[in-house]
Amino acid sequence: MSAPARFDRGHTDDLMSFLAASPSPYHAVANTAERLEKAGFRQVAETDAWDGASGGRYVLRGGAIVAWYVPEGAQPHTPFRIIGAHTDSPNLRVKPQPDAGAHGWRQVAVEIYGGPLLNSWLDRDLGLAGRLTLRDGSTVLVNVDRPLLRVPQLAIHLDRSVSSEGLKLDKQRHLQPVWGLGNDLRDGELIAFLEAEAGLPAGSVAGWDLMTHSVEPPAYLGRDRELVAGPRMDNLLSVHAGAAALASAATSGAPLTHIPVLAAFDHEENGSQSDTGADGPLLGTVLERSVFARGGSYEDRARSFAGTVCLSSDTGHAVHPNYAERHDPTHHPRVNGGPILKVNVNNRYATDGSGRAVFAAACEKAGVPLQTFVSNNSMPCGTTIGPITAARHGIRTVDIGVAILSMHSVRELCGADDPFLLANALTAFLAD
Repeated sequence: MSAPARFDRGHTDDLMSFLAASPSPYHAVANTAERLEKAGFRQVAETDAWDGASGGRYVLRGGAIVAWYVPEGAQPHTPFRIIGAHTDSPNLRVKPQPDAGAHGWRQVAVEIYGGPLLNSWLDRDLGLAGRLTLRDGSTVLVNVDRPLLRVPQLAIHLDRSVSSEGLKLDKQRHLQPVWGLGNDLRDGELIAFLEAEAGLPAGSVAGWDLMTHSVEPPAYLGRDRELVAGPRMDNLLSVHAGAAALASAATSGAPLTHIPVLAAFDHEENGSQSDTGADGPLLGTVLERSVFARGGSYEDRARSFAGTVCLSSDTGHAVHPNYAERHDPTHHPRVNGGPILKVNVNNRYATDGSGRAVFAAACEKAGVPLQTFVSNNSMPCGTTIGPITAARHGIRTVDIGVAILSMHSVRELCGADDPFLLANALTAFLAD
């Protein structure tokens, strides 16, 4: 095995900045694109004709980004090496008619997105971020990153059973945040406020995709600062690591026998079935157009896909010290123990034995320790974009990630070493 990768606190510092600057999928892809631009990548429009020249390119579509680097001498049948991830996280999203309230309180009507730990959103100072669509069809990002909203919990004096029977939340009645006072509710008030925040003329916004986020910044935690607490690690941790690995592959100068790709999708948390989700056509279209732009045929496309490997990188469950019985008794992934290989024989994860060999080789090359996650047989297993990617495109896919605690909370917890270890393993995978 190679010498172990030296922990670089600078990588985790940069991850924390990325998390704080990416309160929505739209911000996440914009920040990813900015990082890739610095590595020489350029944006291409889906409506334009593509050429087969070497170099780095990326496509943006809503909350998704697909980026790839064509090395010198790449053939039409050259296979791809793909890092797959997702940009969305469970949260509270603003409804089409957002202005609400009662009993002298101004509120914002929200809908539950994905499967958040609802209690983690209570009594938090929340900001509001996302995308505003203007009447001409253009879009503008907005981010009110200061205490604006709050979902107040009911006082224990009015719910004496909460400590003995547990908190019971009704998604419709109990999760609507307050953002001010007043009885004179006015339609359009929230959007007018956001137009002013974004420096837009009044009445210019025709549509919106908005979501709440905790304004508490990421932070190191623990006696020795060996942990990181922060939002949206599921799954911006993987997006950040994948972008770093792709930029390294494009700028290292090392010869490549494949085409490295980063595919970060939206809507994983609600099933991936959208034009920007992993179950949509975006990835397949980009890969095929790359093959055809280099003069390839359908035969070349088939040969390329047959040799392609995808790492579906998403967070997984570290063993919880207070709930160890919920985990498989022989598989206890630990934070700062390195990336995890995620396995489920019922294909909730896409990993098989041959896939395990691919990722194990990358970890060995990088000097990174490898762990394995398997669910307790008595606990339903979650899933990822991995099985979707494998089935939709017919490419070998391996599910991996970083072990964390508090998954789907407004504030998750990971080891401070693990983001760097994951990035090293992904870099080795793309450079192989």
